[in-house]
Amino acid sequence: QVQLVESGGGLVQAGGSLRLSCAASGRTFSRYVMGWFRQAPGKAREFVSSVSWNGGSTYYADSVKGRFTISRDNAKNTVYLQMNTLKPEDTAVYYCAAQDLATLTSIPPSLPTDLLEYDFWGQGTQVTVSS
Repeated sequence: QVQLVESGGGLVQAGGSLRLSCAASGRTFSRYVMGWFRQAPGKAREFVSSVSWNGGSTYYADSVKGRFTISRDNAKNTVYLQMNTLKPEDTAVYYCAAQDLATLTSIPPSLPTDLLEYDFWGQGTQVTVSS
């Protein structure tokens, strides 16, 4: 089991930046693929970005590509989401998630984008972008 705690959310004007952090505890951090999802009021939770166990591969939703950057520091058990050029439509609760590679029979060829592929979730952090 791994515990995930997000931080770094807040209120920012359109065009501004925020960096979200997700601190993990409980087990070896490098056994997890990490992802970020978000959920706006009245909408389904959607994929934002994911990063491989060693940080060597990343994947982004089209809506954030070129504006958001995911990274991880396995020595600090932390994954980050740098969000630049924020838009009002980025307003949502942002969730950190972990996929446990140790439960898989083989390493998938691509990073997970479906929330059902993730095993553990944080409580979320609110990001509000004003126009």
